[in-house]
Amino acid sequence: MKKLLLAFGLLASTLSYAQQEIKLDIGDALVIKSLEFSYENYISESSSFGISALFNLANQDDSFRYNENTMITPYYRNYFSTNEEWNFFGEAFLGINSGKEESDEENNPGVYDNKYTDGALGVAVGTKYITGSGLTIDVHAGIGRNLFGSNSPTLVPRLGVNIGWRF
Repeated sequence: MKKLLLAFGLLASTLSYAQQEIKLDIGDALVIKSLEFSYENYISESSSFGISALFNLANQDDSFRYNENTMITPYYRNYFSTNEEWNFFGEAFLGINSGKEESDEENNPGVYDNKYTDGALGVAVGTKYITGSGLTIDVHAGIGRNLFGSNSPTLVPRLGVNIGWRF
């Protein structure tokens, strides 16, 4: 019974702060032809957790694209300032990514037949602007390292220019 009360108390305290955001990464949509949606839930005024989902819409043989075809990224953010408008943050993330790598064979250039799924651990930094009406704009950049696969790229970028709404 004590464990149940403790779990309920933790859940209630997490949801009681009640600031949440949904966001769309317009930088990826305009530059790299991919869609990334994010949801962020604030634990307190200075920390939050969230999840992002990236879907790459670019052709596999495009020269300027993410290697990943899909990526699910849970993250934790710590805000260094509590300014009402501008906040700077650091982020730790775990990116679960999948895609295709180009074949290593010399007689098959441009053939993407090495599928992979991997998990990357990484860090990012950024800033967020919050208006009084709830509009949010955040810019962040970071990098992660894939940990498990042999066919996957070594490094995973985490870049974004997000526009969202706080409710």
